Amino acid sequence: MQAQTQEERDTLVLAKLGKKSVLKRRFDFLSILGFACTILVTWEGSLILFTTGLTNGGSAGLVFGYLFVWIGTIAVFTTMAEMASMAPTSGGQYHWVSMLALPSCRVFLSYITSWLVICGWQAILSGSGYLGGNQVIALIALNNPNYVPELWHGTLLFWGFILVAVFINTVTSRVLPQIEVAVLVLHVVGFFAFMIPIVHLAPEKASSHDVFTQFSNGGGWSSQGLSFFVGLIGSVFAMFGCDSAVHMAEETRNAEVVVPWCMVSATLLNGAIGWGMVIAVLFVTVDITAALESPTGSLGFPIIDITYSALGSKAGTSVLTAILLFMTAAGAISAMATSSRLIWALARDRGLPGWRLVTKLQAKTAIPTLAIIITSLVAILVGLINIGSATAFNAVISLSVSSLYASYIITETLLLYRRCTGFIHPHQGHLSSLSNNNNNNNPANKLTWGPFHLPGIFGIAVNIFAVAFGLIIFFFSFWPVATPVEPATMNYSIVTAAVVIFAVVYYVVYARRIYTGPVVEVVFEEAAVDEMAPKEKIDLGMGV
Repeated sequence: MQAQTQEERDTLVLAKLGKKSVLKRRFDFLSILGFACTILVTWEGSLILFTTGLTNGGSAGLVFGYLFVWIGTIAVFTTMAEMASMAPTSGGQYHWVSMLALPSCRVFLSYITSWLVICGWQAILSGSGYLGGNQVIALIALNNPNYVPELWHGTLLFWGFILVAVFINTVTSRVLPQIEVAVLVLHVVGFFAFMIPIVHLAPEKASSHDVFTQFSNGGGWSSQGLSFFVGLIGSVFAMFGCDSAVHMAEETRNAEVVVPWCMVSATLLNGAIGWGMVIAVLFVTVDITAALESPTGSLGFPIIDITYSALGSKAGTSVLTAILLFMTAAGAISAMATSSRLIWALARDRGLPGWRLVTKLQAKTAIPTLAIIITSLVAILVGLINIGSATAFNAVISLSVSSLYASYIITETLLLYRRCTGFIHPHQGHLSSLSNNNNNNNPANKLTWGPFHLPGIFGIAVNIFAVAFGLIIFFFSFWPVATPVEPATMNYSIVTAAVVIFAVVYYVVYARRIYTGPVVEVVFEEAAVDEMAPKEKIDLGMGV
């Protein structure tokens, strides 16, 4: 017998993964699409970070490099969408690893992946606050030529962005889905509001030949091809993180369908408008050297000078920059929500110290308040590093690409192995086969395709390309932007290795005694499916 309501089905889908449905499902397709687009903010991020591609690749390298990254990102998140449909849980990657890996390494790999994902999202949250604070400083420098920025100015503004994110995620958490829909509207409308004026009003424009054929090796690498791949990371940073929707799955109605389609839709939408914005800005960027050496360019935001050169108005430039600023703040809000749900999920599975306390939910809103406080305090402490050294701070936020892509590669490689060996069962349209058998034949522990699935050889091909692309990005995420390497140009993503070492040591010393993979909280007897009566089970393994 099938569940009669969507709420009942959502409860059963989560019970199939051994989890109780305790979070309130406030998100639907449009609001979770807004949530994912807010994290990606691709056209906005491309404007902020496009100098990386211009330095290594030039205008043509940026155009075609962006296209390559977009195609690869579609493959990555389409493959992850399949896993989200199979197991729509807040744990995301580390839960999937526990389901897909061999029993001999299941628990260990799951735990290492959990730390990679959490640290990656913590870095994204810190990076959002940092970029937002520095945008404010650049805007001040535009309007006040006598302003002299200090590192502590950026830290204070960074803290301001974090506190705004805390307020939205706690005090106004009930209307967060509505906020995300409003931000989605601004995201799309803002694209046209930014692009049309700069293209129409720009006094000079570059030729098509310059935009689509001029390559550059500003990083001084041994070949243009190597420079091209080093320059991809800016576009990657502006386009990754769509797994945020997965970590909100337990708060999304019909998550096994809505979340995967949201991931694919957000990647397609953001990639398309981001590519359009990149091309538009390249046409109005006549002198990139002057933009880089301008007061705002020296602060890392040449796009502000490019916009000012096109509009000829500081007021107009300030308004358009305010759109970027607002979307950066919205990204910090969503990053905090994502990071807090990951912390809560791992605590629920006894993977963190003090897990009993961290798993407690706020009574009225059913949000993980303590997890939000933890992730915000970590971000605030990380912000202190910027006062002493911007280089050291960049070492922390550089975790984002390398850590998350490491988690993507692990999960997608395991999925590829399982699908090629025929271990994953076909999708079942009903959930009446759940039982309370506590062994590897338990249907609650079987790998079964969800409603979103790429069948046959096509799915295998996309999965292979996703893994190959992930390996390329992971490899080049450790490269500096220029040679010879100096402290200011060094890429500190190698701190990802420090995260892995810490996770391994902590697991061996302590966590292996309490973390046994995702804890199975409930299973349903076949007869209980009709009655919706869960039967609690504790400390059962989740693997196959």
